[in-house]
Parts: sequence; C-alpha cells; structure tokens
Amino acid sequence: MSLDHGGGGGVADGAPAYVAHRIAVWDAAAARTAAAREAAASADAPAAPVTIAVSLPDGSVKEAVGGVTCPMDIALGISEGLARASLVAMVDDAQWDMERPLVADCRLRLCDWSTEEGKMALWHSTAHMMGEAMEYKYGGELCIGPPLPAGGFYYDMHMGGGRPVTDEDFGDLEKRVDRIAKSKRTFQRLELSKEEAREMFAYNRFKLELINRMEAGTTITAYRDGPFIDLCRGPHVPSSSKVKAMAVLRTGSAYWLGNADNPSLQRVYGISFPDKKLLKEHRLMLAEAAKRDHRLIGKNQELFLFHGLSPGSAFLLPHGTRLFNTLLEFMRNEYWARGYDEVQTPNMFDFNLWVTSGHAANYRDSMFTLESERTEFGLKPMNCPSHCLIFASRSRSYRELPMRLADFGVLHRNELSGALSGLTRVRRFQQDDAHIFCAADSVGDEVTNFLRFLQYVYDIFGFTFTLALSTRPDKYIGSVDQWDAAEAELEAALVRFTGKAKGVAGGWGIKDKDGAFYGPKVDVCVTDAMGREWQLGTCQLDFNMPVRFDLWYRGPAAKEAPDEGEAAAASAKQQAKAAKAAAAAAEAERKRQHDEHLVAQGFRRPVIIHRAIYGSLERFLAIICEHYGGKFPFWLSPRQAIIVPVSERFLDYAHAVAGTLKRGRFFVDVDTSDQKLAKKIVLAELAQYNHILVVGAEEVETNTVNVRSRGSTDHRVMSVEDVHAEFRATREAHQ
Repeated sequence: MSLDHGGGGGVADGAPAYVAHRIAVWDAAAARTAAAREAAASADAPAAPVTIAVSLPDGSVKEAVGGVTCPMDIALGISEGLARASLVAMVDDAQWDMERPLVADCRLRLCDWSTEEGKMALWHSTAHMMGEAMEYKYGGELCIGPPLPAGGFYYDMHMGGGRPVTDEDFGDLEKRVDRIAKSKRTFQRLELSKEEAREMFAYNRFKLELINRMEAGTTITAYRDGPFIDLCRGPHVPSSSKVKAMAVLRTGSAYWLGNADNPSLQRVYGISFPDKKLLKEHRLMLAEAAKRDHRLIGKNQELFLFHGLSPGSAFLLPHGTRLFNTLLEFMRNEYWARGYDEVQTPNMFDFNLWVTSGHAANYRDSMFTLESERTEFGLKPMNCPSHCLIFASRSRSYRELPMRLADFGVLHRNELSGALSGLTRVRRFQQDDAHIFCAADSVGDEVTNFLRFLQYVYDIFGFTFTLALSTRPDKYIGSVDQWDAAEAELEAALVRFTGKAKGVAGGWGIKDKDGAFYGPKVDVCVTDAMGREWQLGTCQLDFNMPVRFDLWYRGPAAKEAPDEGEAAAASAKQQAKAAKAAAAAAEAERKRQHDEHLVAQGFRRPVIIHRAIYGSLERFLAIICEHYGGKFPFWLSPRQAIIVPVSERFLDYAHAVAGTLKRGRFFVDVDTSDQKLAKKIVLAELAQYNHILVVGAEEVETNTVNVRSRGSTDHRVMSVEDVHAEFRATREAHQ
C-alpha cells in the first residue's frame, strides 16, 4: 500500500473509504462558513479595524487587531526563538491555538514544552497523527484519543473483527507518524453544526453516539491535518513538525466509555517529544518505573492481591496490613496533636440522605445502590453527609468551633470495570477524610493550618508538591456569590501559605472549572522520586452543604435555640420530590424567613472544609511503593528486621531476641528455614528487610546480635538493648 503523508489534504492510495467522505463534508462545511463570512461582510459597511490590548505575564501590553492578530504574531513580534518554542497559548483562562485570531482584550501566556499546557498540546496532536496511522493500517473505527496528564496519550479503535494490534506493529506505526511529522502539516479548526458532524462521521457509530449526546445548539469543533479529521475541542500545536520523536509504548483493551456492557476496543498508548534526546531519557525512566510498579512490588513482597470475585477491592495481606496500619497510626497521632476528633459512621444510608446532600443529582451513577423493604439505600462514596448528621444531632455553640471530625471509614464508588487499575483505581477504599466545621471568619486560618499540616506530612515522605486552585465548574450547586466568596477565601489562604501571588514561580496556579460540584478546592500535586506527578491531597470549601442540611450554631449573641422542629420540617421538605411551582415558591419564601429569623437571633451557619492529605489510602500505598521502590524507610517498613540463626540450635535465642523487639512493637520475623546462612541472608535482602540480625554461638554467649543494615556493608555487633534503643529512635524520627 502506498501512503502519501504529505502536507496536502488529498486521499492516499489504500485509504479507508470513509476518508474521502469525511474530507468532502469538511470542504462543504468550510465553504459554507466562508460564504457566511463573505455575506456578513458585504451586508455591512466596511468596519474600521478593532484595536485590542493583549496583556503579557511580564506586565507589558501589546496592541493587536481583533479577529486578525493571533498568538503566533505576538510571539514573532517578541523573538523568532519564542515563536519556534511556543506550542500553544493560554488566552485568559482558555487554551488557544497559536494561529487562532484573538477577538478581544485579553491576557496572553505562550506555552512551550516546559509547561503542562505545552506538553498536553503536543501529545494531543501526536494522538491525531497516530490515529491516522491506525486508520490507514487497520481500517477500524477510531473512538477517543486524549492526552494523559501522567504523560503521553492513547487512541482507542474498534477493530471490527480485524486482527489486534501487536508489538510487531509498533515500528510501522512509529514510521507512519514520523512521515506525518516530517510533512510539516498544520492543524485546522472548523466549527460544525450537529447535522454536519453527524454526516461527517456517519460511518462511525462511536462518534455518532458522542455527537448525539451533545445538547442542541452546542458548538461542535473538528480538527484536520492532511486527510485526517476528528471531533476535537483542541487546541493543537502549530505544525506536525513539532513532533521530533515518538514511540508506541504498549497496547491494551478497553470498553467503550469504560462500561463492560459496551464493545471491546483496542487501546494503543504512545508518547512524543520535541527532542529525540528526551525520548531516550524517557525510555530509561520507563525501565526504572517497571521495576517499581506497585503491582509487582505488592506481589513480590506479599503486600496485597486482587481477586476476580471482588473487582476493584484489594486484599491486604499481613505485611501489607502492617504498612497500612502504620500509615493510619501516623495520621491518628497527628490528628490527636492538631485537635481532630475521630468518628465512625455507617456504610449504608437511606438514599434520601444523598438527595439532601445533592449527590443524588450529581453523583448517582458513581454509587452502589440497593433496595430493602421497598426503601432505596446507597453505600456511602464519601463521609461528608454523615458528618453533617453528627453536627446537626444537637444544638451547637460557637465555643465548639472549629469542630474537626476525622473518619477512616470504608467507602465505595462504582468505578467502571475498564477503569480499574491496581491500587490506584479501586471500588472499595478508605481515606484520611476529615471535615472542619468552622465560622466564616476562621476559614483562612483553618486552611492555612491545614496546608502547614500537609507540608509536614509530605516532607516526611520526601514529596515535593504544587498547589492549584480549582474554580467553579459548569455543573455546580449553590449561588455564584457563594462560589466567589469561597474562591476568594482560598486565594487568600494560598497567598498566606506560599507568600506568593497566583502564577508566580514557587507559588500556586489555577485549574479553571475543575472544582467539585459543591465548592472550590485546592488540589495538591506531589512529585515522587521518579519525578512523576500525583494528585493526592485536597482542601475544599463548602458553603452549600450547611444550607442543605440546615446547619446552625449559636453565635456569641444568640438569644434562643433554633426551632428544631421547624428545621427538621425544612430538611424533610428539601428531601421531598419535585413539588408544584407555587408550593416550591412558598416553601422557598418560608425557608428564607426562617433563616432570617435565626440570623436575627444570633445564629450562624458554619462553613465546611473538606480536607485530605493521603487521599485514598490504597492509592497512597501504591504511590509510596513506587516512590521508595519497595525499599521502605524503617519507621514505615512492614519488614523492619529479621533474626537469622546460623543453625537450628540457635532458634530459641532467635525467638527470644524477636520477642524482646516485638514488645517494642517492631515488625520482626525469624527465619526458621533450614537454608544455609548465605542463602538466608540473600533472601532477606531480596525481601527488603531493613536490618538482618544474625545470631550464633558468640551472640548467645554475649547476649548480642550481628547487625547488617540495608544499604551498608558494615557488620555491627550490638546488644539487644542497644538495638531496641536504636530502632526506637529511628522510628520516632520517621527515618
């Protein structure tokens, strides 16, 4: 098959039949768009060019022509080097193609490879290039091909009964992408009507499903490079030539939209770079990462396992449970020192609880539900509603605030089977979940103190981290005023904690429209020993749930207790199904008057701060397995020491030493095998024991042990008491 990957948009020999159809619809839509512009221009008197102001990060302002000047023009006006390096632009808080005209006064930031936006744009564009290679090679139906925050991209394809992608195909796919890159294609953006999009992708049932899900009037965008066209929001890099090195990494299977009831797809993963040297470095990193895979470490060190009879639910084995409990104990000690109270709450609730909290409307598909005695119940996916019930269980005073409730309860979320992955994506998990009920004027202090708490914990684990404020999403509950107030509180706390303004190096950033549906949040992204980023901790403000659960506390000037019967009635009515419009309006007015009455009596609503440091403990366990490469520091290790007797006649002494150390609550094992001494030591080293304590005749005689510590070639003879003291000091120092 000959393959023309040149810069033109023609159809190459051997192309799937749908390629020509797709191009024809594109050309017709592009002609329609151009004709509409010409008609609008001829109908109106010639307008003078509109000058717009483009503000740059350094504080300078560039003049530009609205609808004409694009980010690339601004970059070229500064330097050719900047223009060559820029991959995508940020216009205000929106990602923007470098060649797309600016339309109004705006803030402009040019993003090169060093930025997250630059990397994502290059990977997204390369996904399109690989998608074309897959279409020409296999002729299947492409599904979705996103860039991945963790690095690289994938494309899913329904093979239509054809042969699967194998490792032997990787080289050919890479060559095809390389030819596309060298052809220096541009990426063109086009807006389509829903009807045009349906016609363009009439051959592809998966694209049609996505299109049909879009609401009427939605602007649909597609991108084209050469003969390849796909539905896409963009943006993309200016030219395919920005991709200097690309590798197909692996293949796998997936279900359409992650649902096991849907068709099975072939998923092909890849990664790309603007420099060949970076690909070489990445391959070395992948080799090291494979050795550190938490699934491999978990198997080799017998920490955890999974079983098909309970998908997405980990079995923690004895040594894995040791590790898990050490994490819990550490956090419990910190909670005690920092004024948190631990609680336990039920796993299952009447579904009306989730109606009140708002999760029924926003989170139902991610919950496990069941029915008993004609009542619907839901397994809790988070703890916050149950903590609201605790707060509401009696009258509260301002003197009780802040109330910090911590909960390690078991949670369940109905993750799609195709999305499950080791400990990093599970259905059953626990969190270091806590909720702070506080007065509005103490939010700033509570958030700042939490960030200091978080920094203390991450420093112990050797994590560096970045902070980002996630703002109001498109789908949210509460008023805009509430959201604006919450975002302002978090911004102020971030400035206090970092000492820097938004966007300043070493400070904090913005994740636009990425907040939870009930409030803005601070997302915490840690960097591990491999330089990989993981989103772990979070701090979320919630002004909405206190309203939904009708939570109040007595302020300093409160005159009388709130009418609890009235509050209960309001809560019950909130949980009722849709009422008639007039009744709803009357209830809203009654509730408003009720709230005004309580405020006048000196009562106040608390603010809720949702916060976590580990996040999911299962996921945190996976991350530290890979961060330490299975070589856990002593304080955390599930295998702190093993007693190795030289021969069987020293077993009694070995057990006696182990008993002494175990009384200090150290994890100590005894090698009772009949292996030779050298073999025992090798096996203990492979199992990653922190210390190997060898005992023989001399040690029995002197009540000592011969200590061999991981990472050291020294052999130390120590008394059992000295070993105990050293272990205790090391544990207390979190080393």
